[in-house]
Amino acid sequence: MKEKKQFSELGLSGKVLEAITKKGFEEPTPIQALTIPVMLRDDTNIIAQAQTGTGKTAAFGLPLLEMINPDSKAVQALILAPTRELAIQVSEEISSLKGNMNIKTIPIYGGQSIDQQLRRLKKGVHIVVGTPGRIIDHLKRKTLKLGGIEHLILDEADEMLNMGFIDDMEEIMKHTNPKKRTLLFSATMPARIKNLAEKYMDGYELLTVAKERLTTNLTEQIYYEVRASEKFEALCRIIDIENDFYGLIFCRTKNDVDTVSSRLSERGYDAEAIHGDISQAQREKTLDKFKKQKANILVATDVAARGIDVNNLTHVINFALPQDPEAYVHRIGRTGRAGNQGTAITFITPSEYKKLMFIQRFARTDIKKSHIPKVGDIIQAKKKKISDELNVILDGNIDSTYSKWAQHMLDGNDPTEILSAVLNYCFEDDINPEAYGNICDARSSGGKGNRIDQEGKARLFVALGKKDGFTPKKLVRLITDKVSIQNKQIRDIQVMDRFSFMTVPFEKAEKIVRNFKENGKKPLITHAKKK
Repeated sequence: MKEKKQFSELGLSGKVLEAITKKGFEEPTPIQALTIPVMLRDDTNIIAQAQTGTGKTAAFGLPLLEMINPDSKAVQALILAPTRELAIQVSEEISSLKGNMNIKTIPIYGGQSIDQQLRRLKKGVHIVVGTPGRIIDHLKRKTLKLGGIEHLILDEADEMLNMGFIDDMEEIMKHTNPKKRTLLFSATMPARIKNLAEKYMDGYELLTVAKERLTTNLTEQIYYEVRASEKFEALCRIIDIENDFYGLIFCRTKNDVDTVSSRLSERGYDAEAIHGDISQAQREKTLDKFKKQKANILVATDVAARGIDVNNLTHVINFALPQDPEAYVHRIGRTGRAGNQGTAITFITPSEYKKLMFIQRFARTDIKKSHIPKVGDIIQAKKKKISDELNVILDGNIDSTYSKWAQHMLDGNDPTEILSAVLNYCFEDDINPEAYGNICDARSSGGKGNRIDQEGKARLFVALGKKDGFTPKKLVRLITDKVSIQNKQIRDIQVMDRFSFMTVPFEKAEKIVRNFKENGKKPLITHAKKK
């Protein structure tokens, strides 16, 4: 078997290698190992064919950073991407790879203020990552000059063709420096890609990576169909039913990562978060903590999770369905590694079923439907775990201090009652079924929930939100200061910008509404209306 190359063997400088190490990359992917040395030679155009999710951005981003002159304020490289999401993702990825180098990268795409883009371009930018339509807008305004660029990179070229950008791509190419180098990255190689290359690339080197097996037999793949508002409750049940959960949870946005990780922490889970807004120092600290299993849950976006190489993860959970099939394959490949069994779980809403089936066909795999664990089953699993752990302690040497204490407590008392009291004292919160909210069948409810559910819970609307300085913790304190209710009885808190929602026992709901009702004023808390 051919030995894999290391980043240090690809011709990258010490600064870039240092940035790679901080980023958490351990060894290059096949497309990176092929592309980086050729690109660093700086003597040929390149067409590279590889699947999405194989590290293409770093494949061209790392050598590109080596060839940028930070002392010049001119645009030296243009990267074209088919969607605004990919443009942002590529820009963030390159920025995260530059380390201490003074290289400025900005994304330019439709939907964002063009004035904001103009201000940033005037300050001087080295690398522009943009969508074809918005790049053409700037070319027409003469606010973006490409006559001096040295590198043009077409990312997801086949996707740009599928989206009808061929004319835009050709228009942009006419405005670029004829002596530039062109790099074209594509998952497939249709005839139109080859025609484009022959027309605008004066010779090129073709780099191809053989398609790898998309999924592993060591990973069990299942999905749960739940309403969006009940995903968090479902997540908690999945974590609790497992004996030793150690997993990655993928969210679509940075805000979702922050929300899910903070809600998990509030419930007492050892959860950490990483995304593009987290500093490099904090990222390194978080990853080290996760790899050493001082935290057993890591919530992340796709971009931030790149480079995480942990072989003994038990679970990968798609809290949100990924944008494309390749991202799904890339995510679930984090578990079922090095001979270890793993489980990949995906949450979908009823409307996302067709998209999941498309992913299943693409990955040529079987994603089985399963049912959210019942509260009773979770409580039984917890009781078994507690019993097993106590039996391990009984098999060891117990300090005589505890033996004397136990003997003192048993004098004149029933042993069963004493043990029951100790268990109640130690594990009341752990095995309390009230800690879990209700989850309705997503399809039978048509995605609409009742204000009062079958277990006597009520959903409340609170006319306060983030703009009022409220967090879930502050909201709980507001309620408990005025109404006699335990913290754990206030569940599923959602804090929006101007308002919030929470779920409480029905009998408590009436008291809360009454206590926050002021004469002549609009009620601060009311029952949430049916959708």
